[in-house]
Amino acid sequence: MVDMLRSPVGVQLSVHRLDIQYPESKFCRNCFDCKLEFGLAKQRRIYIPKLSRKKVNRVVLSHLEHELVDDEEGNSQMLIRNDERIVGLRDEMFFVPPWGNLDESLKSRANTVPTDSGRVSCILEPRLHFLEERDEEVLSKRILNLSRTNKVNSAFDLYMSMEVSGLQPNLHACNSLIACFLRNEFFGEALKVFELMKKNGVTSGHTYSLILKAVARVLGCDSAVEMFLELESESRLRKDFDVIVYNTMISICGIDNNWIVAEKIWRSLNKNGHQATAITYGLLVGIFMRSGQSELAIDVYNEMIENKLEPREDMMQAIISASTKEGNWSLALSVFKSMLDCGFSPNSVAYNSLINSLGKAGEIKLAFWVFDLMKSSDKKPDEYTWNALLNALYKGGRYSDALWLFESIKMKQKSQLNSHLYNTALMCCQRLGLWDKSVQILWQMESGGTVVSVESYNLVIDTCEVARAPKVALQVYEHMVHKSCMPNTFTYLSLIRSCIWGSLWPEVEQIVDTVPPDVSLYNAAIHGMCLRGKIMSAKKLYMKMRDSGLKPDGKTRALMLQNLKRDSVRLRKRFPTRRRRPLDERQL
Repeated sequence: MVDMLRSPVGVQLSVHRLDIQYPESKFCRNCFDCKLEFGLAKQRRIYIPKLSRKKVNRVVLSHLEHELVDDEEGNSQMLIRNDERIVGLRDEMFFVPPWGNLDESLKSRANTVPTDSGRVSCILEPRLHFLEERDEEVLSKRILNLSRTNKVNSAFDLYMSMEVSGLQPNLHACNSLIACFLRNEFFGEALKVFELMKKNGVTSGHTYSLILKAVARVLGCDSAVEMFLELESESRLRKDFDVIVYNTMISICGIDNNWIVAEKIWRSLNKNGHQATAITYGLLVGIFMRSGQSELAIDVYNEMIENKLEPREDMMQAIISASTKEGNWSLALSVFKSMLDCGFSPNSVAYNSLINSLGKAGEIKLAFWVFDLMKSSDKKPDEYTWNALLNALYKGGRYSDALWLFESIKMKQKSQLNSHLYNTALMCCQRLGLWDKSVQILWQMESGGTVVSVESYNLVIDTCEVARAPKVALQVYEHMVHKSCMPNTFTYLSLIRSCIWGSLWPEVEQIVDTVPPDVSLYNAAIHGMCLRGKIMSAKKLYMKMRDSGLKPDGKTRALMLQNLKRDSVRLRKRFPTRRRRPLDERQL
């Protein structure tokens, strides 16, 4: 009894005074050293005076531990009402020794809570029982069974009774009790048991995982991170942290995609000498990929391979995507081959990303080798696959092969044609100067219901420029305006260059006069006129440009200065007696 009242749990209970009546003896004022007998023949009645406005906990001494379940169901015949007994009692009767004289460790233990847990209070008030059974394993099994059946009150009462009796439940029972509290939304009670477990040194990685997940759910991920950092510093002395706790925290960081904290936890795991598992690496790769940190995901994969762990199929597919984003096609191809060797089947995203990466690197043969594997599997090529293959052929300079593949797609997979495929085919026509083919593709786009953008019209006009077909370019331009597609600067530049090569000077001047003043168009027109020997037209256009307040570029000024000097020398030779004012370069 003395140990029970002096225990830290006794401190937390709001018991201020005891009035215990015995026919043999009573408590003295200054101590609790009197001997108490709690046999079956003599059961004593304990009365707890109500000295404050708060509701006092009732302490019940009983030897019948097996009746705990009945207590939870509402059986209160063992609970002695003492409200009427305490009326009229005076403060000078039977004082409990002042709590201020207790040991410092006991006082601090009563108020110890994890970070941010002060906002959560306990709901349950434990009822303490006298325990005839002293076997800790037997009592631990009872707590375990009560927790599994969600007998929250009875399990808590038995746990606290063991605590004040100096008995220690085993780790399995304590973890089961915490899980029971969390299942039934008793967060404060779970934290209380957790603090007692830490004080007794019986925590494990599973204990920390249960509490951290509960803190993240109730108080938020930031609170869980703060609590983890505090527990990690404490655990370095106890060495009861394991990789399960780190995995739990990494998964909590994954809720908010907090890749910065996840990376720190990963580094801390390695620094503290723990060995990461396949689950650890899988969680890290998932967080880094969702956060766009492809380089970190690759680092995690490389470390996993160094530790001789086998990655899962989903991780390997994620690494293929990460490698292609970083331009590391060799690693992506290596992981792809490893998947095939392990009997895994890459998904369409892995196939397409690898084909696209190989095409950008100029590895056309490897790209079509992967494409053949894709066709032999149950994965069907889609518009992304065709776009990757066409781009691979285009960047490899195989324009005719790209057009042949485009025609094949149009015949067999017409439903998968889109504007990207059409534009790639138009770029191939531009390289080959096939203006008639480009016009045909443009007509197919319009008749097929595909939205024709200004970029598509520009590609056709550029093809006409390459093929020296300025009249066709003007017709495409007029058709473009008729379709209510607004031309841009690139459209007018291509038109001006086409008209210059076709010596359509009125059309050049008309385009420059019609379009709002643009320094790029003036520069292009002046360059073309100077190169084709139209010096006077270039000079007029140059003066008009300066009158509009536009500033020519360096090349335009150099061309005008060169041609004006030639014109001055030629006039001086024709009229030697006439004096001319020297040319001022600043006017240019």
